[in-house]
Amino acid sequence: MGIGTFGADGELFFELKLIPTVSEPFDIQALFDTGFTDGWLVLNTQDLQALEWSEVLGQSKMRTARGETTFYIYKGKVIIDDIEVTIPVHVGRDVPETAMGSAWLDIMKLIVNKPSGVLTLEMINNS
Repeated sequence: MGIGTFGADGELFFELKLIPTVSEPFDIQALFDTGFTDGWLVLNTQDLQALEWSEVLGQSKMRTARGETTFYIYKGKVIIDDIEVTIPVHVGRDVPETAMGSAWLDIMKLIVNKPSGVLTLEMINNS
């Protein structure tokens, strides 16, 4: 189960492992953004250099808080809840922080109990 943390302003953060093409996976903190409804993960272009992901799946224009932006969609590998998954990753310039989109809620269960300090994200068992 992925255990998250609450930010100073009540934000939801989860730890992911990003899997680079040629080196060892590394941990990142990602903001869970329920307003990001068009995808799984968004990264800044400078983060892509460390990952060396090369397979571009397409391009997408999205409206963000900073206006309309073009993102390139890469095939990326991450580990969450101790499970490796391959997902489309939006990569763009001037992305202020790595964010997880609400597409995760198609395969995972989000449990939030802020008064008790409980924040979890776990895979749904469809068997």
